Amino acid sequence: MARRTTRKTDPPAHGRIVDIDVSEEMRGSFLEYAYSVIYSRALPDARDGLKPVQRRILFQMAQMGLRPDRGHVKSARVVGEVMGRLHPHGDSAIYDALVRMAQPFTLRLPMVDGHGNFGSLDDGPAAMRYTEARLAGPAMDMTAGLDEDVVDFGANYDGRETEPTVLPAAIPNLLVNGASGIAVGMATTLAPHNVGEVLNGARHLLANPDATLAEIMTLIPGPDFPGGGVIIGLDGVRDAYATGRGSFRVRARTRVEQITPRRRGIVVTELPYNVGPERIIDRIKDAVLAKRLQGISDVVDLTDGDSGLNLVIEVKNGFHPEAVLEHLFKLTPMEDTVNINAVALVDGQPQTLGLLTMLRVWLDHRLEVVRRRSAFRRSKAEARLHLVEGLLVAILDIDEVIQLIRESDDAASAKERLMAVFDLTDVQASYILEMPLRRLTKFSRLELEKEGDDLRREIAALTEILEDDNVLRATVSDEIASVAQAHATPRRTLLMEASSAPVTASVPLEVHDEPCVVLLSSTGLLARTPDTLPPGDAAHDQRATHDVIVSAVPATSRGEFGLVTSAGRVLRLRAIDLPSMPTVSGVPALSAGAPLGAFADLPGGEQPLCLTTIDDSAGLALATASGVVKRVVPDAPQNKDSWEVIRLDPGDRVVGAIRLPEADAEAAELVFVTSDAQLLRIPASTVRPQGRSAGGMAGIKVAPGAEVVSFTAVTPSDECLVVTVAGSGAALPGTEAGTLKVTPFSEYPGKGRATAGVRCHRFRTGEDRLLLAWVGRGPARAATVSGVPVPLPAPDPRRDGTGTPSPAPIGGIGGTL
Repeated sequence: MARRTTRKTDPPAHGRIVDIDVSEEMRGSFLEYAYSVIYSRALPDARDGLKPVQRRILFQMAQMGLRPDRGHVKSARVVGEVMGRLHPHGDSAIYDALVRMAQPFTLRLPMVDGHGNFGSLDDGPAAMRYTEARLAGPAMDMTAGLDEDVVDFGANYDGRETEPTVLPAAIPNLLVNGASGIAVGMATTLAPHNVGEVLNGARHLLANPDATLAEIMTLIPGPDFPGGGVIIGLDGVRDAYATGRGSFRVRARTRVEQITPRRRGIVVTELPYNVGPERIIDRIKDAVLAKRLQGISDVVDLTDGDSGLNLVIEVKNGFHPEAVLEHLFKLTPMEDTVNINAVALVDGQPQTLGLLTMLRVWLDHRLEVVRRRSAFRRSKAEARLHLVEGLLVAILDIDEVIQLIRESDDAASAKERLMAVFDLTDVQASYILEMPLRRLTKFSRLELEKEGDDLRREIAALTEILEDDNVLRATVSDEIASVAQAHATPRRTLLMEASSAPVTASVPLEVHDEPCVVLLSSTGLLARTPDTLPPGDAAHDQRATHDVIVSAVPATSRGEFGLVTSAGRVLRLRAIDLPSMPTVSGVPALSAGAPLGAFADLPGGEQPLCLTTIDDSAGLALATASGVVKRVVPDAPQNKDSWEVIRLDPGDRVVGAIRLPEADAEAAELVFVTSDAQLLRIPASTVRPQGRSAGGMAGIKVAPGAEVVSFTAVTPSDECLVVTVAGSGAALPGTEAGTLKVTPFSEYPGKGRATAGVRCHRFRTGEDRLLLAWVGRGPARAATVSGVPVPLPAPDPRRDGTGTPSPAPIGGIGGTL
């Protein structure tokens, strides 16, 4: 194969043509380019963890005096200074690096304090002419000591200025802030860590050079991302720390909440590293449109600068949020894989570094920095001590010194005579000649003697650091502790072994249509609970801690039920819309219910009375304030959200309703209680069932000015109780506690329909009506309008006795369901 050549022509004045091998030229040019990318652009130095552009930005900002205690300057000014003096590679690359060092969601410990719009995970920053910057506190520790010969300096790109080849770096920046870069033939990716943990691990390794990786990992257990998240599985972390290569999964931090009374949702408060909420939203929308993701009704981003990330994913009714969350982890970046490839420059060579090696490289750098700094300070202190000693000699014989200087022809001869007469060095003599007369006082002598003593102590301490390796290490350790105290922050990322991660794969995606019980409380809360309720006292002990249940109806989790109102209507509701009530020790917690207003919009004055089924299993028994009673045949219309079950006269209203199965009607009794303390119990069989449009029949004879305040149906037993609350009709509702009386139901004889009944409560002075009454199976429980439990008195066998004062106004009474 013939060798391909080309001709390189010299300038026309020479007229020479040189034959060049193309393959050799390409090889050489590519190697030069690769070398430039690796060493001058893409890979960080293992000592300060910075790429050249980042190092030049911090150095130039320090040279400009942009300290944290000074004002911000335009970012464009910083970029211009860096580009013109140190980094001639374009302003966009410099500004991108500056922005990244100012973003708290990118770096665990930002080095630049930015003012203005420096972007977000989903949006870029404003132009450099709109933003301002200055050094952050950690950057001062990164650049401290540059004027004390602690690092080597080299020429800049044009040889006119010098720049540091590495920063002093009092912070192990490579581990704390991580790094990423793509070079030619190699790349680097390092995760950020918690600065306090890294510095503690470095101190332990400094004190114990033979420490094992396991020991260091007790102090540095894993990465700590700026945005938090949850690391699942630490095996990959251990591999990365041991070999410099590894991978692990990072999940978003989430919680399942009742975001609305009718809807549960997934609230995302932290996302994996470098994943923004808009990216999550886009992926969710794509998966929903592609029908690969089910159960999500909406995604709302409530993120702001004050409360942080708040991404709300609404889950459709009928789907388990835990199962939906598992699908989100699989189909969206809410779970991401982080790959570690810890490549950095060590002694000018790219190397893959484990955790121990990275810490040792940084510690060796800090030992060298402190050693060089100590040597510089000792040299400076010795030079100053030399001058101080000369001044003290001159002050002791100040008159002779002055006479000698006055008699000298010029400064050169005066210096020579001073050196000869007082045995001074050239430096001491020159300094004495330049000394102002105000220093020639007795007080100045005392100051010089004190300064000399201080300088000797300082020189001795610095010499000890330079000559004793243990003292040097102790000094570095103390400085590391000071930096940790200044910059340490709590860990943000949660670490979990894969075995301890929550497993939700067994949770079905959709809620099965299983039996349940729908509950209505006295404060108007609705909820559903499993189809079995704890019996008797255990249930009521729990309910008494917050509220009482006034109605319950069996249903299925995907079925429907009805709500009877005081307007004689039945509203159709869905059980799946209700919050699933958690249980405490097997007992439902009523505080988890949702207000009725979230499911039904009732006009003013219309009140909820009871729950019922809307199939053909049971009818309704209800009564009005005027004493009308009606049993409604099971007849729920199809395709209607509400329907009337009684025709009411003008001004009348339903005061009580109860679900009454046909099989129970023969043994059940209907009980009326009026405001003038009359109680009537009649057999339910004496009231024939009617259609929905009927107006009912006479139930109880109501005295003029009185009305029915309570109506229910019970099956007579020894557990049945009558609870009445008497008070003044002139008082505002809910403001008068009144008097309470509890009486066994068996004390009241039955009578015929449309009669007046018997007295059930004797009024005290100031009382003129019953405020509230309840009849049902005991034990009874009472609560205020806010759900606070109210103790009831012991049963009183006198059916027409007076009550005992109530400790608080009663809002509702319930019993065994």
